[in-house]
Amino acid sequence: MRSQNRTSSQRTRIITVSAVAVTSALALSGCSSEVQRGWLPTERDTTSNTGILTDLWVNSWIAAMVIGLITWGLMLWCVVAYRRRKGATGFPRQISYNLPLEIFYTAIPLFLIVTFFYFTDRDQRAVDTPQQNPDVTVNVVGKQWSWDFNYKQGGVIKEDVHEGGVQAHLTGQPYNLDTLPTLYLPVNKSVTVELTSRDVIHSFWVPAFLQKRDMIPGKPNTMYFTPQKEGTYDGKCAELCGEYHSEMLFRVKVVSEAEFQSHLAGLDKGLLDEKYDRNPNLNEK
Repeated sequence: MRSQNRTSSQRTRIITVSAVAVTSALALSGCSSEVQRGWLPTERDTTSNTGILTDLWVNSWIAAMVIGLITWGLMLWCVVAYRRRKGATGFPRQISYNLPLEIFYTAIPLFLIVTFFYFTDRDQRAVDTPQQNPDVTVNVVGKQWSWDFNYKQGGVIKEDVHEGGVQAHLTGQPYNLDTLPTLYLPVNKSVTVELTSRDVIHSFWVPAFLQKRDMIPGKPNTMYFTPQKEGTYDGKCAELCGEYHSEMLFRVKVVSEAEFQSHLAGLDKGLLDEKYDRNPNLNEK
């Protein structure tokens, strides 16, 4: 009878822990929009990829939280259920192994790893699949310590044009955001961003787009997305690249196609090619 009571009590604790985990997951669905997107600095419809990446982030944290609650619940259950009873002497019966339990705590982590890998790989493939005939192809070039933008002919771009950024230097004055290098993109048009560097390793990062890519000299990189929400988004270099790294800022303006074409009309024709590149490691002393 006493053994049956203990088994019933243990089953009750397990059910209680599971209920807490499920309730916590359900509670997230009723939280604010900020909580629902995992405190990420963007909205789901900012680009064609932000919804995919937000779901991967939030669902991973929900899974981790549920697993954590169950784990902590089982640990506390073991502490309570197998504590030394009043009047007990000596050690409890020692068990050298438990095959079902060992299979369980080996199989479950493997299952979790495979599951996380599957969803991560699926979403990464969706984000990184090259676009066929994109509406806009722009070559973003990082340099110490600014950005060049080459808008390549094709899609909605009628001819090659470029815009060169001026290297940043600390002046002790507050930054005028309106003078930052600004990448213009048309809303609801597919975009391929080709990333290159003129000197050292940089990194192209627009936090609101939830994507970041390194820019390695001699090794072009790419990024694919469709801007879906007009607005101005801050960007920065995310790779320590020298003295004025903190000043290597830029902006992305997602505008209507008419405003995009108007901006291109005011840019210099042609592209800024590799003749402006340099490799600090090869400079003559």
